[in-house]
Amino acid sequence: MSARVIIVVLGKQGAGKGTQCKRLAQHLGIPHVSTGDILRAAVRDATPTGLEVSSILHAGQLVSDDIVNRLVKDRFNDTDARGGALLDGFPRTASQAEALDEILGEDGVKICINLDVPNSLVAERLSSRRVCQECGAIYRDTDIEAISGTCSNCGGDVIQRDDDLPEAILKRLEAYERDTAPLLSFYDGRGLLVRVDGDQDPQEVTAEILDVLSERGIT
Repeated sequence: MSARVIIVVLGKQGAGKGTQCKRLAQHLGIPHVSTGDILRAAVRDATPTGLEVSSILHAGQLVSDDIVNRLVKDRFNDTDARGGALLDGFPRTASQAEALDEILGEDGVKICINLDVPNSLVAERLSSRRVCQECGAIYRDTDIEAISGTCSNCGGDVIQRDDDLPEAILKRLEAYERDTAPLLSFYDGRGLLVRVDGDQDPQEVTAEILDVLSERGIT
């Protein structure tokens, strides 16, 4: 790909954004850029912004758009992102989408893929999800790693996150409808939105997305 390709992947929590971004990143040769990963890395590496983020989180506050925008902009300066990126978890709000436009300049977002899944499936997926605290690997509650509590990738602790508990899931879905769902209209109005059924086998979801990208000359 000669031109920079920025792909925004939207969807409710548990829609499979991370899984699909990893698959697509391998196929397209561009990085999967997750704001959650960026924030965790900044905190882990104790960068100046990471120390700021750590202080905010310990105070029980939300990380501001300004900080998130700054971290994403810095990520785009990395060598592996020169050809583009798959954005997972950013933008979350209309203001972040506008900030992304400013960051990208003439490049702009090439396509926005929304993984459409019902709330019942989201609740089922999230409540059964277990995550490694060290590397972020994701498991199901029936996986041996979840049962043993030890990650097979790095040996870290595998836990159920507090935000994957039923009450937290409901709040996350409410936040999505309030803050992120309006982005569907934002990108649809630009002719960039494509809806993909996320309630399929992951391989089928990937195939459908690749077909859409091919139709738009993104291969």
